[in-house]
Amino acid sequence: MEEKEISQAVISRLPRYFRYLGVLKDEGVERVSSHDLSRIMHLTASQIRQDLNHFGGFGQQGYGYNVENLYDEIGKILGLDKEHNLIIIGAGNLGQALANYMNFERRGFIFRGIFDNNPAIVGTMVRDIEVRPMEEVKAFVENNNIDIAVLTIPKSCAVEIAEQLVSYGIKAIWNFAHVDLNVPEEIQVENVHLLDSLMKLSYNLVSHDKQGA
Repeated sequence: MEEKEISQAVISRLPRYFRYLGVLKDEGVERVSSHDLSRIMHLTASQIRQDLNHFGGFGQQGYGYNVENLYDEIGKILGLDKEHNLIIIGAGNLGQALANYMNFERRGFIFRGIFDNNPAIVGTMVRDIEVRPMEEVKAFVENNNIDIAVLTIPKSCAVEIAEQLVSYGIKAIWNFAHVDLNVPEEIQVENVHLLDSLMKLSYNLVSHDKQGA
């Protein structure tokens, strides 16, 4: 298939397709139409067809989509047919919570190491992973085929540490620090702003209350 630019809006919907198709697959549903998916996902059937056509379509007119096949194909598009080795920088509450979330491993995201600069935390265990000192990050990344780093650290040090990680060979960063990172364009960065999500929820709550007043 010829490579073409796919919008971030389409890409952001792929995990939702994967999740809903996984539910249908677990329920034993063999095929689903774009109209069926539209009711489940609250998208238009036209939008669903347009999204999937970016990757080849997968459906048959009058039949719809084979659930298991579409689930597998979207998984491949998302890179879930491969294992990704991750490290966490920052073993505070958020870092520990992420390390303990087992669903990541079920999707092929394997946490290999956790690092922190707090002597009180270094040497403790998070699940079955020992928290290591920051001085060991470089050698660990180089020796363990680490491609993704998760930043759960204060923004005051995130930019500098991100630059170091890139120099060690990290290809992607999942950034929970509330700061923009100064990394080359080829480094993939996904910023997660938890407060932004909560503020959006607050806005929708207030707007709903006003409409009901």
